[in-house]
Amino acid sequence: MDLLIDGLTRAVEMIITGDREVYEITWRTLRISLTAILISTLIGIPLGILLGLTKFRGRKLLLVFINIGMGLPPVVAGLWITIFLWRSGPLGHLSLLYTPTAIVLAQILVSLPILIGLTSSAFQQIDEKMLLQIKALGATKLQSLKILLNETRIAILAAIIAGFGRVIAEVGAAMMVGGNIKGDTRILTTSIVMEVSKGNFDVAFALSFIIMSLAFMITFFLTFLQQRSRRS
Repeated sequence: MDLLIDGLTRAVEMIITGDREVYEITWRTLRISLTAILISTLIGIPLGILLGLTKFRGRKLLLVFINIGMGLPPVVAGLWITIFLWRSGPLGHLSLLYTPTAIVLAQILVSLPILIGLTSSAFQQIDEKMLLQIKALGATKLQSLKILLNETRIAILAAIIAGFGRVIAEVGAAMMVGGNIKGDTRILTTSIVMEVSKGNFDVAFALSFIIMSLAFMITFFLTFLQQRSRRS
């Protein structure tokens, strides 16, 4: 219990005193996570809609792989990104390994299947009668899409919340592809692991309180939007 109190006290102390390194790590964590979830959303939502509304050969098999990807272990994602970005790898000439960009790529890889899979499921559950009714009313493709997006907006926001939860808490892949380099690729989750390995449990608890606060605030905001859209 004393350890928790010390951790909370240290977290408040770090924030009030304006610990430069903590602010830097927190900002980097936010920047990387929000960039990853934004890219995943821009790619995953359209692909999820496509898979949910269209039928083509191999669609079921593709959905199976996407569902498998939803449970992809972060270290596996980190391994694949490392192989591609390694000096002798296909993208080694870009020198992206051990950079924030590499962490963003790893986080996209673990969150994209979630966005695609949950969005696809939401659109597959749309009543066929509704689709026929929209078609019978002579709505254009753009109008139809707008109606369907409005119908599934709660599920889509849930997918974004789930995706963000995955990237903000990710540590294995970030450690592997980022290297936890001070002032460059060190984020809150990798900092916590490092402090625990050093036996600095009070600092680790302090950082955990900070990351939980960030996750709470952003998830609260997204949930507020979700429930607001439900009432409208």
